[in-house]
Amino acid sequence: MKHYKCLANDSSLASAVFVPFYAGLDLGRFLWGFNTSVRDALSENLVNWLKERPEWRRMWGRDHFLVGGRVSWDFRRETEKESEWGSKLMFLPESNNMTMLSIETSLWTNDFAIPYPTYFHPSNDNEVFAWQRTMRKRKRPYLFSFVGAPRPDSEESIRGEIIKQCQSSKKLCKFLDCNDGGTNCDEPANVMKVFERSVFCLQPSGDSYTRRSTFDSILAGCVPVFFNPGSCFKQYLWHFPKNYTKYSVFIPENEVREKKISIGETLLKVPKDEVLAMREEVIRLISSIVYANPTSSLKTLEDAFDIAVKGVLERVRKVRKAIEDGKDPGIGFAELNTKRFEMWGPEHGRGGGRSPGVAEGRRGRGLWGRARDEERFRRLKRFHSHGGGEIAGPERWVIVIWRINCRSTGGGWSSYGNLARGGCEGRFLGGLGAEGLTNPELVGARRSLEARGGGNGGRSVAGGEGGFPVEGLGYF
Repeated sequence: MKHYKCLANDSSLASAVFVPFYAGLDLGRFLWGFNTSVRDALSENLVNWLKERPEWRRMWGRDHFLVGGRVSWDFRRETEKESEWGSKLMFLPESNNMTMLSIETSLWTNDFAIPYPTYFHPSNDNEVFAWQRTMRKRKRPYLFSFVGAPRPDSEESIRGEIIKQCQSSKKLCKFLDCNDGGTNCDEPANVMKVFERSVFCLQPSGDSYTRRSTFDSILAGCVPVFFNPGSCFKQYLWHFPKNYTKYSVFIPENEVREKKISIGETLLKVPKDEVLAMREEVIRLISSIVYANPTSSLKTLEDAFDIAVKGVLERVRKVRKAIEDGKDPGIGFAELNTKRFEMWGPEHGRGGGRSPGVAEGRRGRGLWGRARDEERFRRLKRFHSHGGGEIAGPERWVIVIWRINCRSTGGGWSSYGNLARGGCEGRFLGGLGAEGLTNPELVGARRSLEARGGGNGGRSVAGGEGGFPVEGLGYF
């Protein structure tokens, strides 16, 4: 940031204000064994100082931005319970007026994801071009590869199944084991060698949605394969094309978890000309996902830093325009967007498209969102329905496990929370108590759910002819 070519000496002339607060380093000192007041102390000091500054009063902080250095979830602790993970930096009132850049965004609209750093920090354009030429020429004997470790303690993780399929694919797949205690993945050359020799690189979720491995694989010219929309193309909106099928392949993780799909067979079916086009797009993206050497600058290319700053400036410009037009600048600025990681679009609604998650145009599928559990900070399948109606009441939550079956021509189902109208039926399978709720209320929720045929139709994703069951843990 200190080397940015457009810094203003007079803050009153600045389009945006960068807050050089090392939020990730601060929080990392106190994540284990410290109470919430200790974890929050420096964040509270920061916002108290900022709001007294003349720069803050100009737009009440909506032109301010900072970099988190960790996933955004780490800065969104919702209660004062000592058992809860992280700090409440981004839930402080003043922080609702700031924008955070982090390696993984959350469901709030003032978080934006930026690429993880890779091993490559070019000093000039020619270094980027030379690397791209080298990646185009690489021989790739492996159809696909996985670099990572299993998650045996996570029931949701599909890594065990991915490793199993990789190892059973013989010479089609290369697996580099990153289990604790091993050194295979500590050496950059080992990781990059696998990626550079692979056509596709599998990128399942790990401790959170995203992986640094995604950017290492793109750097190596390897086409990433995603299993959850929150792993990339619903994250890095400034750095990747809107049409994710140009540079990646998507396979729904529930298909893998339930052993309904062969990764190898699916990837073998991708036409060769499409593979080459995706690889070329991936190689083209290299310049936009690397961070150039800060002591130099790229001349004709924009790196990840340039794109991120441009994104912030455009966001602030829109807010300033809203203020000039007499509109409320807070509308949409820092709101919960439960559909942020929802998969939608013609390739999922109608069948068609390149996504292997759609079975040859016969039926459309939605996706499961994922969020953090408040108590254990673990990932859950999360379906969010506003209000709740007869199920839980307007201000309360019930956690239920349900199954829906859609059997209708063109019926489809909604990706988040409510079931779609037309051909869907719901069945309550079990429940977990939430704070302030009792078993009778769960029983009532069950009866209500069954009586109404599974829910009250939210925004549905049009499906094709056919039927399929879906199970999930839902918050209603």
